[in-house]
Amino acid sequence: MEENMEEGQTQKGCFECCIKCLGGIPYASLIATILLYAGVALFCGCGHEALSGTVNILQTYFEMARTAGDTLDVFTMIDIFKYVIYGVAAAFFVYGILLMVEGFFTTGAIKDLYGDFKITTCGRCVSAWFIMLTYLFMLAWLGVTAFTSLPVYMYFNLWTICRNTTLVEGANLCLDLRQFGIVTIGEEKKICTVSENFLRMCESTELNMTFHLFIVALAGAGAAVIAMVHYLMVLSANWAYVKDACRMQKYEDIKSKEEQELHDIHSTRSKERLNAYT
Repeated sequence: MEENMEEGQTQKGCFECCIKCLGGIPYASLIATILLYAGVALFCGCGHEALSGTVNILQTYFEMARTAGDTLDVFTMIDIFKYVIYGVAAAFFVYGILLMVEGFFTTGAIKDLYGDFKITTCGRCVSAWFIMLTYLFMLAWLGVTAFTSLPVYMYFNLWTICRNTTLVEGANLCLDLRQFGIVTIGEEKKICTVSENFLRMCESTELNMTFHLFIVALAGAGAAVIAMVHYLMVLSANWAYVKDACRMQKYEDIKSKEEQELHDIHSTRSKERLNAYT
């Protein structure tokens, strides 16, 4: 009988511990972190592969070649974009972890584990710094989203030309890369529907795959923007919580000081009365 009671108390203690741990998880920050990681992964992974597919399309069907030397051509720009993608993936992986840690510290988990904690000036500065940094990152991701829409627009035009040639027989449509600033005005890199390269490009799966990869990368950048907005709401709520906790802390300090002073006054008066009586 006693063993059953002890076992029941142990199970109850484990259940309460699990509930306590689950209650201390910052679910809003967790959702924003998952959304941020998903968006960054889609943008970086699909964007990298789409850029590689773009290089193959330019070299195979538009017959473009890398410029020798240190000349800044479209292939060099694509390589730079790839390195930027590597940096974005690493930076936001670390930033997501930092925001999750900040979310844990502003929930009741730390307070339940270690008792009433003190809100320091450093803690308030860190929360304000995260709000400002997240706002700047949100603006940066808005710019990235707008920039990613450009290759989507270009590939949509190319995909539309391929589609129109199959619907309208005898149509002679051309796509000039000078329209999009990919090559200089002096270079003529134009491909028309009557050429063999254009027909092979439209029949290949590489064009369709690259187009859809850019679309997914654009969706990933949009998801990152939504995650940044979500983080801003979470951080603003955390800031309000920290501010209220700081005010409550000051109130408790003043209250405890007044109670101590009243206790000292009562003790002094009691001693005076006892001395007067004796």
